[in-house]
Amino acid sequence: MTQGAPAPTPEEDKGGLRTALAGLTTRGRSFLAAGIAAAICAYVLGQSDLLRVGLLLAVLPLVCATVLYRTRYRVAGSRRLSPGRVPAGSEARVHLRMDNVSRLPTGLLMLQDRVPYVLGPRPRFVLDRVEAGGRREVSYRVRSDLRGRYPLGPLQLRLTDPFGMCELTRSFSTYDTLTVIPRVEPLPPVRLSGEAKGYGDGRQRALALAGEDDVIPRGYRHGDDLRRVHWRLTARYGELMVRREEQPQRSRCTVFLDTRGLAFQGAGPDSAFEWAVSGAASTLVHMLERGFSVRLLTDTGSSVPAEGADGFAGASQESADAAGLMMDTLAVIDHSDGTGLSHAYDVLRGGNEGLLVAFFGDLDEEQATVVAKMRQRSGGAVAFLLDSESWVREAADGPGPLDKSEERLRMLREAGWTALKVPRGAGLADLWRQADRQRTGIGAGSGTEGRS
Repeated sequence: MTQGAPAPTPEEDKGGLRTALAGLTTRGRSFLAAGIAAAICAYVLGQSDLLRVGLLLAVLPLVCATVLYRTRYRVAGSRRLSPGRVPAGSEARVHLRMDNVSRLPTGLLMLQDRVPYVLGPRPRFVLDRVEAGGRREVSYRVRSDLRGRYPLGPLQLRLTDPFGMCELTRSFSTYDTLTVIPRVEPLPPVRLSGEAKGYGDGRQRALALAGEDDVIPRGYRHGDDLRRVHWRLTARYGELMVRREEQPQRSRCTVFLDTRGLAFQGAGPDSAFEWAVSGAASTLVHMLERGFSVRLLTDTGSSVPAEGADGFAGASQESADAAGLMMDTLAVIDHSDGTGLSHAYDVLRGGNEGLLVAFFGDLDEEQATVVAKMRQRSGGAVAFLLDSESWVREAADGPGPLDKSEERLRMLREAGWTALKVPRGAGLADLWRQADRQRTGIGAGSGTEGRS
């Protein structure tokens, strides 16, 4: 992003001299004080030569400050992120470019970019004299283990005169945003859904096929097969009408993320909630790569994307945009204040949702009953239960009392879920394969299922 030269603030326009004097360095202030003292002594003692020396000492820093103040607008800067969206724990490089757009060379410049503390120390660069029309390019790296959206900038430029009498700091007005998304783990292609591929016939069609009157026609175009001409509609409309070709229905997948604050304990990159967020991101990317129409659903009932066919990411050319939108959402998602899962259940019971992959925190008996009902409207359901207490319990404490997670797993499995408990430090790829083995063992006689 290109940034124009710094613009003066109203205070600077009203008090330019005051602003310039405020930028005097220790050397400049010393010269000014020595000059004023010499001038006073010369006046008292009647020494004209000492007065000349005093005036020279006092005027030099003032002239330097005035010249520097008037030349501060002649530098333009730009910043470029590579890449602008990076997984947590990975590095991004920030490229800075300074252009001298004036006809005169600059003095010594110190460049400083403002970055959040979590991304690392504030980068500073010293640029030598930049010739007229010249440019300088520098870069630095940023890294964060915490997902989020982090502003970079505004860029600050410190101008100095050749004598080191004055330093003025000016800030550019624009900034960029670095998006740190959750870590994404590659997942193996296992059998979890009831569709042969991402594209399949499915139960729902993109077009209505109940009868001839339900066919959605369109006007004849040059090159259309005459066998597709719909003569009855042609007679009705008075022009050639053809049947639109049946479009394959993409298999659907809903990735559910439990964000209730009371369902998770602990914080930080190694917490149970961060594992769930990373698991949801990995699943979304995996299902998009397999050709599924996907969406992200939370316990609040909100889904991403919110538009499109029933809230799902549709055509294949939209997959990249949909993935970016959902990743940006997961980059900033946080705990909700909700206590139940009823809002999500209301969304899911509206129709057949295809494959449902859910990441849950702690479930009480009431919420486990709601989760069991979610299975009724899905073609397949996989649940990952994170017992957050076991994640925060220290190994030295030894095994805790018998938790209720096993009872919750049993309830979900009896309802038809493929449910697995997620221990601390578990890898999603291994659990993904384990879910496939569990599903095969439970429904071995339910028929052949395709790969997801």
